[in-house]
Amino acid sequence: MNKKGILLVNLGSPRSTAVNDVKEYLDEFLMDERVIDYRWIFRALLVRGIILKTRPAQSAEAYKTVWTEEGSPLIVITEKIQKKLQKLVDVPVEIGMRYAEPSIETGIQKLVDQGVSEIVLFPLYPQYAMSTTETVVEKAEEVRKKKFPQIKINYIQPFYNRDIYINCLAESIKEKLPENFDALQFSYHGVPERHIYKTDPTKTCNLNDCCSRDENPSHQFCYRHQCYKTTQLVIEKLNLPKEKTIVSFQSRLGKDKWIEPYTDETLETIGKKGIKNLAIVCPAFVSDCLETLEEISVEGKEQFLHGGGENFHYIPCLNDEDRWIEVVKTLCEEKLNDFYLV
Repeated sequence: MNKKGILLVNLGSPRSTAVNDVKEYLDEFLMDERVIDYRWIFRALLVRGIILKTRPAQSAEAYKTVWTEEGSPLIVITEKIQKKLQKLVDVPVEIGMRYAEPSIETGIQKLVDQGVSEIVLFPLYPQYAMSTTETVVEKAEEVRKKKFPQIKINYIQPFYNRDIYINCLAESIKEKLPENFDALQFSYHGVPERHIYKTDPTKTCNLNDCCSRDENPSHQFCYRHQCYKTTQLVIEKLNLPKEKTIVSFQSRLGKDKWIEPYTDETLETIGKKGIKNLAIVCPAFVSDCLETLEEISVEGKEQFLHGGGENFHYIPCLNDEDRWIEVVKTLCEEKLNDFYLV
């Protein structure tokens, strides 16, 4: 019988806060054609000719504010998830990162070294996007075909609307939500608008009107719709009035049009509109990282307070909460069982 294993894949992180390490990481990340989807020559001119001249030093300073004694928060948390999951399943569990180390190839190699020939690969992103789930699958397939043609990989699909995930997320938020809050803001990572259209093979997406529809062929590929759906399901579970919630998108890069509304602009203005006590959560991430610990809980807090807000409460990601590990276990076991059906 073929031996099975699990590979958990997250975004990745620089190996240290040294400028050269951050530069190496950003080069691999930003040169991915599914992150900055320009032709290679234009992407190289932008990334290596402009961005990498100044951004690594700035990012290195930002990483220093979130780095722990154990290392990068994202790597450390993913390792904790792996160790907890390993105690609950009887197949090997390894981790891989889309960028930097431990790479997807490294993770697959560790499983192969343990005799694994059938892998359940779990991209740790609730919603589907070209720059997250899609690039993980494409990279894994590239590595498999080149280095491990004998293995099979079963991919876990986006779980943004799965009951077990929504219940888990809602319970986590409920426990951390302050008693007195004027609004709960859901801040998702942003993507350029063109990415939404490029990932839609049905060609039925229209950002002006289809995200709010109950059904549309593009929904299984539409990141923006999936963010709004996650939000809708969570606030229904929490029994919150819609007018007490906000959806926004963070981390935009460059001058292209990204999906709106923007988190930073929202934080700068809502205080003047009467929202003085804000809670904010980032459900595009399952693990806290630079984009949550620095961009939101530090920079975002400053923007909100400067804009007239009074109390800012960041709600951490699911990280290695036991209830989240149970969700990971369930989703992995579903795909492990799929191998028996082939």
